[in-house]
Amino acid sequence: MQTRTLGNRGLSVSALGLGCMGMSWSYGPPKDKAEMIALLRAAVERGVTFFDTAEVYGPYQNEELLGEALEPFRGQVVIATKFGWAPASEQEVNGRWNALNSRPEHIKQVVEGSLKRLRVDAIDLYYQHRVDPAVPIEAVAGAVKDLIAEGKVKHFGLSEAGAQTIRRAHAVQPVAALQSEYSLWYREPEKEIIPTLDELGIGFVPFSPLGKGFLTGQIDANTQFDKTDFRNTVPRFSAENRKANGRLVDLLGQIAQQKGAVPGQIALAWLLAQKPWIVPIPGTTKLNRLEENLGAVEVTLTADELATINKAASAIPIQGARYPAEMEKKSGL
Repeated sequence: MQTRTLGNRGLSVSALGLGCMGMSWSYGPPKDKAEMIALLRAAVERGVTFFDTAEVYGPYQNEELLGEALEPFRGQVVIATKFGWAPASEQEVNGRWNALNSRPEHIKQVVEGSLKRLRVDAIDLYYQHRVDPAVPIEAVAGAVKDLIAEGKVKHFGLSEAGAQTIRRAHAVQPVAALQSEYSLWYREPEKEIIPTLDELGIGFVPFSPLGKGFLTGQIDANTQFDKTDFRNTVPRFSAENRKANGRLVDLLGQIAQQKGAVPGQIALAWLLAQKPWIVPIPGTTKLNRLEENLGAVEVTLTADELATINKAASAIPIQGARYPAEMEKKSGL
């Protein structure tokens, strides 16, 4: 497995990480614990060193899962987790944490729970899960800076933050990585975010790099999701929009056929080709999909192929919003 460095703070990870949310939350019922532990350990055996979780996934269950599964590999893997939501006991609505809380005292309280659940002495990468408009980002960065000084956190990250917020946070405590959605069907970060990260020396960790599964080619207008799968509420996943957006998957399929690959591998290879400091974190709960995703690292797209993909993709308007309107600012996913 190739490695990449996130930002200029020396955080070295595998070129592809593993997003772990779906093992416990959001994409249907929680998966079998023993099976997920086996999958996580299989990922390590295949060279994956970068694992992504969050306090809210479950809640708590996903951190506990990673803590148990990855404990034998302490010092060999990098675990990223996230803070920034009010306790479920106070703010849970319809099974989701819907209230932001990045007050410094809250951050310093909840880090203790994450450390315990992950069974680590220090969190490798600690993201603010979503920007909290009620708390100045300087105060958030200052709280994490204190945690770094105390040895409880190694690196500071942000998620879905805007360019100016990134700059303000970085001025207080250098940001190692930004995690935001980025893929061939969501290219908004190319406008301001990627240039800002490039300038400041911050790594980029795209979540949903396969469009929540859509870019794999395994989802079409007739696909039925489990009733607890949050994609049922996503406008982009309406049957009508899935049919329209299938044009992008068709394009990936054409390129994949030429390369002896599959659509998802082309989508990931495209991301990897954008910048050397981009590390996508596709999620999966199946070993064959894990191996398929990791195969993307071996797919090299030429400049001509990248130009062809960009030109063709730009001519395909993606239909539907990526989240319901009320979730767009605070989805946590």
